[in-house]
Amino acid sequence: MSREALALGRRERNKQAKLDRIVAAATELFTERSVDDVTTQEIADKADIGTGTLFLYVKSKGDLLLLVQNARYAAAVERGLAAAEEAPSALDAVIALTTPIVECNRAPIDNGRTYLREMMFGDPTEPNRAAALSVVGQTQQAVARFIVQHTGLDADDAAVRAQVISAVLFLTMVSHASPEFTSSQVIEAIRVQISAALPADS
Repeated sequence: MSREALALGRRERNKQAKLDRIVAAATELFTERSVDDVTTQEIADKADIGTGTLFLYVKSKGDLLLLVQNARYAAAVERGLAAAEEAPSALDAVIALTTPIVECNRAPIDNGRTYLREMMFGDPTEPNRAAALSVVGQTQQAVARFIVQHTGLDADDAAVRAQVISAVLFLTMVSHASPEFTSSQVIEAIRVQISAALPADS
């Protein structure tokens, strides 16, 4: 291997190591406090980098929150998918899928609200926002698959209903983004609404 290739490999490893430290630092701080209460200087200090270096990896705290939450959100979807496979009905499958998403989005609540705002209204050219929307798309496709599996509806009909259910999920999480609501109450509100989007006895 050439000296140039070795140097490039070392640079890439160093970049990845810095990114890993940034994500770890932000994850810890965002778990403890609202993203609005965490400064970029704190994140940089905890990651043992300069603030200028931090902004080589992310453009803003909102962008960094997307990066951190995307991994948590994707893991929540995976847990939900596993639970949904055992569900006896379309409604139960959708609730099983969305329950970990709701719980993830409320830990902590302020950051979940900010994450949804960044995902829906952030810069459309940002890769972390695109990644967030990709996870949403995968979730919607899974909902459509469970509808077809449990109801026998055709794929086009199921896809439309999955879009409605996706909108219900996110609007309910936004409208209930307050400590006065428990996760169970949010999930029950989602259940009531999405039952109307599914065929009777599904």
